Amino acid sequence: MSVDPAVRQRFQRLRWTIYAILVLAYMMVFFHRMAPGVVSAELMASFQTSGAALGSLAAMYYYIYTAMQIPSGVLADTLGSRISVTVGCLVAGLGSILFGMAETFETASIGRFLVGLGVSVVFVGLMRSNTQWFSERYYGAISGLTLLLGNVGSILAAGPLALVLKTTSWRSVFVGIGLLSLAVAVITAIVVRSKPQDAGLPSVQELDGLPPHPPREHHWLRELRGVMTTPTVWPSFFVMFGVTGSLFAFAGLWGVPLMRDGFGLDRTQASLYTTAALAGFAVGCLALGYLSDHIGRRKAVMVGASAVSVAVWLGLILLPWGPGWTGLMLYALLGLAAGGFVVGYAAAKEVVRPGVAGMAIALVNTGLFLGAAIMQPAFGWSMDLTWDGTMTGDVRLYALSDFRNGLWLSAGFALIGLIGALFVRETGCRNLTLGAPTEA
Repeated sequence: MSVDPAVRQRFQRLRWTIYAILVLAYMMVFFHRMAPGVVSAELMASFQTSGAALGSLAAMYYYIYTAMQIPSGVLADTLGSRISVTVGCLVAGLGSILFGMAETFETASIGRFLVGLGVSVVFVGLMRSNTQWFSERYYGAISGLTLLLGNVGSILAAGPLALVLKTTSWRSVFVGIGLLSLAVAVITAIVVRSKPQDAGLPSVQELDGLPPHPPREHHWLRELRGVMTTPTVWPSFFVMFGVTGSLFAFAGLWGVPLMRDGFGLDRTQASLYTTAALAGFAVGCLALGYLSDHIGRRKAVMVGASAVSVAVWLGLILLPWGPGWTGLMLYALLGLAAGGFVVGYAAAKEVVRPGVAGMAIALVNTGLFLGAAIMQPAFGWSMDLTWDGTMTGDVRLYALSDFRNGLWLSAGFALIGLIGALFVRETGCRNLTLGAPTEA
């Protein structure tokens, strides 16, 4: 069946417009995730917290984000990306404003909780939208591009944020990003459509002369049970948990203090190292997602990336590195290796039926944030065990030896991810429940 060229042009235009709006929302997700690492000293001083308590405040985002991943998948598969992302941006915006205006630790925790609740639905909504608007044959590449662009938010939450904090307060930053989130919510409601058919367009499969993917067959609860009892989905969960969860915990909170307290750098200089890690992560997502599509393999990419991640964590512990090119290289390699996790989303959705792709993506994504939620306070707790009591004003000052405690924990988590990668089922970059891949 031939499709009118004008329809194809409209499809392409709307596809990329929707993608751009949802990616903007996703960039803010990453900003919220990583910003506490740069303002850690201000947060400790404002709320007079220990390392473990600061880790818990930052991880409040991860606690609710983790708990919401399965519901996010259900919402994406049932209500669609448009509704879930709109509501999510509204809640996150209000939470960020509350966090920025908080006068007590408890109020800040509530604000951070609301931010995590709101942004928890954005990524799964975006990835579910991608399954509707892009061919599965290129899902690894579009996933990599998505993570690359999303990581611009991480990069903005590192070095650029440190520069902004020289002229304005951390409170103003979070109030401002909250207002931007509210604006994105309005734009999403007006422009975004969950699938091409909602805009009167053919599906991506129909554009290729193929039948559309079958809809969900049963009630969402039964479909969810089916996804959760599919053994081949779970290995990707553990890759997310160990490899990427440890990176997010480190880059989102402890990477800057390590360079600041362990090596005596100021905050602006220290933030360059987490910027290198996040830039490496962004490039790794794009490059490894493209590589997976190009070679037609998922498992090999995930195993190789996970092995490199374990090696780099051990390098941070055992090698004689320091500020300068050695530190920047190790931080960048840590991010680059963790970028291999992006292939896990494709590997997970390709072992279940297309109608429940959102649930499969959400399930494996839960592993990532569960890992980060455990590692952020655990890293701080492990440092508190050997802290010698040194203070700088109201802020605890940790020695390099204290940070090594957390680095050993991170290496252990990455090893869990490597073991998970060894059990990933190879899909050949196609949905195993349907047969032949599409070629859009």
